[in-house]
Amino acid sequence: MAFNFDDITWRGKSLVRPECVLATRAGFIYVSDFRGGVTEISPDGTQRFYGGEKVAGYGLLKPNGIALLANGDFLIAHLGDTQGGIFRITREGKCSAFITHITGEALPPSNFIYLDHQDRLWITVSTRTCPRAAAYNSQVSDGFIAVIENGKARVVADNLGYTNEMYVDPDGKNLYVNATFSRELIRYRVEANNDLVEPQVISRFGAGTYPDGLTRDTQGNFWVTSIVSNRVIRIDENGEQQIVLEDNDPAHLEWVEEAFIAGEMGRPHLDNIKSQHFKSISSLAFSGEDLSQLNLGCLLDDKIASIDSQRLSDTKIQGIAPAHWLFDDHRSVNSNVK
Repeated sequence: MAFNFDDITWRGKSLVRPECVLATRAGFIYVSDFRGGVTEISPDGTQRFYGGEKVAGYGLLKPNGIALLANGDFLIAHLGDTQGGIFRITREGKCSAFITHITGEALPPSNFIYLDHQDRLWITVSTRTCPRAAAYNSQVSDGFIAVIENGKARVVADNLGYTNEMYVDPDGKNLYVNATFSRELIRYRVEANNDLVEPQVISRFGAGTYPDGLTRDTQGNFWVTSIVSNRVIRIDENGEQQIVLEDNDPAHLEWVEEAFIAGEMGRPHLDNIKSQHFKSISSLAFSGEDLSQLNLGCLLDDKIASIDSQRLSDTKIQGIAPAHWLFDDHRSVNSNVK
């Protein structure tokens, strides 16, 4: 079915690079905010910003991926120009280092932090290359996945083509990750010691698709976003893809694709996209009491899009509840509990 862009509900205002979006059953939406923290969008639409405090040695943080913890704190993946790391932000706005090194080396600019149902924390680093733009091609494979254990980070998968968002099944047995510039969705089996083994490419993406955001629905489908081309793609368990939403200028996308193939892609190709409605869709999260509302983070926008999943399919789609789904259940819109 063709998607009607009039069915979009826009949420939030004055957001700065809302790359990552999370949702809880209580109706709160959280987005990463390049002002150095996380913005909360309440069910009634009011907003609250957490963070903005400079960290010694790092300055103002640049949150990319975010995770919500059971005590209400946030973890953010810091995507600095040359520095990375995972930092904690409290509801009082205090910012502090959480993980800044791995095997004695400083973490490179960090892409994503993920909490699974087993209370494990996973990190992706897209590339060790500096500047990052030099890794915007299929010939660079120096990204990695790490797990945090006993307050330390350990690499568990390496040599990936620009590691991006990941997803772990609720039973904790399989981890999936998007590799943006090798254009792959990859599955790993998670061993008892948290090692990632038996990598298998679930789906390969073609021209104009640069996979970023990742989640799953209750029918077993993967949902993937593509930056630049503003695509939302549904992928079944056999790897078959269906573009359910797309918003781009074909001539502009062809220009970007030519640069990518030639190994000449840079910031101008990512920062100056041409489209009608979306501004580089980067992340997605299901929300609503029945997890049937799809929310889209966007790299270049100041708001996020919310779409009834039934507008994207002949039937209602329901997401799988994330590990943080119930963390706000003690709160209400008018509550003083923060």
